[in-house]
Amino acid sequence: MTTVGIIGAGHIGSALAEGLAARGYDVVIANSRGPETLSDLVGRLGAGVRAATAAEAAEAADWAVVTVPLKAIGEIPAAALAGKIVLDTNNYYFERDGHIAALDEKTTTTTRLVQDHLEGAKVVKAFNHIMARSINTDGAPAGTPGRRALAIASDHADAAALATAVYDEFGFDTVDIGSVEESWRVERDQPAYVVRQDADELRENLARATR
Repeated sequence: MTTVGIIGAGHIGSALAEGLAARGYDVVIANSRGPETLSDLVGRLGAGVRAATAAEAAEAADWAVVTVPLKAIGEIPAAALAGKIVLDTNNYYFERDGHIAALDEKTTTTTRLVQDHLEGAKVVKAFNHIMARSINTDGAPAGTPGRRALAIASDHADAAALATAVYDEFGFDTVDIGSVEESWRVERDQPAYVVRQDADELRENLARATR
């Protein structure tokens, strides 16, 4: 049985916990306030989901999801995630995260910041440009006309392959946009951000992105 560690129990983290548990994964989920604050969520999602600390979720994970505010990335237990694949759902909201000069100046990307912090992990951008409420409702079987597509970006082929497989399980096609340096193309204020689009439409919107 594959165990997924989810660090961050907000809307995206909770939706992914629900979807992964429904697909037979063991899920260990953490937030910044402590496992005891997740009892309602765990009770709702059932026996396949348990609450833990961030360190425990990272240790238990065969692969992980990091879905915390960008300003909290430095608190993620990097050593426990070394050698593991990490799906990064983060976006930059200066209103929440405070201004980060390198992002304001467009000299880096959010996923590069995550990869730099999680130096020993294999990070892939995923599930960042879809609303949480759509994660478990918008999927469709492979080959369905107009099937929704989501983008990935990674410096690691095995991380990209895992994210592609997870997308397919959730009912989404994948558009691989390359390295984490290109991940800005599906972030806030870009044409592809939180828009329902099939693979061809997503590629068109990625091509229209500007910094």
